[in-house]
Amino acid sequence: MSHIAITIQATGAEAELLIAQLSAVGYEGFEEQEAALVAFIPEGDFDAAVLEELLGANGITYTQELIQQQNWNAVWESNFQPVLVDDFCGIRANFHEAFVPKPQYDIEITPKMSFGTGHHATTSSVIRLMKDISFEGRKVFDFGTGTGILAILAEMMGAEVVDAIDYDEWAVNNTLENLEANHTTKVKVWQADNLSDISQKYDILLANINCNILLHFMADMRRLLSPGGILLLSGIMPTDETQILAAATPHGFELQRKIEKDNWLALQFIVQ
Repeated sequence: MSHIAITIQATGAEAELLIAQLSAVGYEGFEEQEAALVAFIPEGDFDAAVLEELLGANGITYTQELIQQQNWNAVWESNFQPVLVDDFCGIRANFHEAFVPKPQYDIEITPKMSFGTGHHATTSSVIRLMKDISFEGRKVFDFGTGTGILAILAEMMGAEVVDAIDYDEWAVNNTLENLEANHTTKVKVWQADNLSDISQKYDILLANINCNILLHFMADMRRLLSPGGILLLSGIMPTDETQILAAATPHGFELQRKIEKDNWLALQFIVQ
């Protein structure tokens, strides 16, 4: 599958806002450069009119480039850097040397276009929340798995069952590669864009997606969680916190903890 790469001259808070807005209209990978934001979307999903409407209101211009699938590894290998989340979890590609000293959990990924390499605050903040949760013997569901990092970490932390879905075929295939690279045995991943066919109950549900999807599936996420279950949400901007809480509370979710980083929130709830 080929992708369109959109380069926008934006940094900091403006780039973070654009990531949220572009995620909501189908963009599924982002690279934050020193003076620009690069956003990626499958070639067949690219709609110039939608993009121009979103950017034009703010007078933002962009350039676009077609990225062939076979070129993607070379693109990432020239940009992808190892990620270390405290001394808890390290994320690196197979062409990186091992971390010294070695973190508690060392995850190797094939860096492709799937969202969730650990560089973005939404992913690293979920990892920080996971650090203080017991996964031993738990059943875990990863909603919107991206590269599979959170699912892999859940198994490494002792989860007994880890199910993961993503709507994008590219992400599922990338996750399968990463599962093999990390010698996982308990993670099951498949392609799906909703939760309606899932009847299993889980102890922990991870959802690092975007605000609109989280709001839409709040009832389904509650349905999948056992009493006392834990819900970790990310992909939320601070301005979205009020509506997330308003949607979560009627379903019996109680906010336990939150982490804010780079103008993004990760929230931890428990089922009352």
